[in-house]
Amino acid sequence: MSGHTDNTVAIAAPLDLTWEVTNDLENWPSLFTEYASVDVLERVGDRVTFRLTMHPDENGQVWSWVSQRETDRPGLTVRAHRVETGPFAHMNITWHYRELAAGTTMRWVQDFAMKPTAPVDDLAMTDLINRNSRVQMDVIRAKVERRAQEMGWHPAEPLPR
Repeated sequence: MSGHTDNTVAIAAPLDLTWEVTNDLENWPSLFTEYASVDVLERVGDRVTFRLTMHPDENGQVWSWVSQRETDRPGLTVRAHRVETGPFAHMNITWHYRELAAGTTMRWVQDFAMKPTAPVDDLAMTDLINRNSRVQMDVIRAKVERRAQEMGWHPAEPLPR
């Protein structure tokens, strides 16, 4: 068995701004509530290898791993995978962006499998990722929308919620 999640958020902000803010890795600790730091290890063209470190969890455990992501601006996608997989046998995520008259949709599709020695199985991790993705996407939506408003941007039509 393996895990799969698919979550989307509609953001009342222009595509260019949404793309810029959500792909500014060095700013992720300010964008996401879960990341304490991001260290870029290598940047080659549109591909970046980086270490993500989370804030301590409820047990004081600090999780950290190396990932690699590659942006495809013309294709409005970003593909990423964990290089240091930790409790995952594999972890891949694709970010999809779509421009709307009222803003942008950002979709995260994650495919993964947990190692047999992991503290949770695929089903439990699917639930955890789905819950956390919704929280983080809502935080990101609010921050990007606030930035768009500060820039004086207004959607051509209301964004469905």
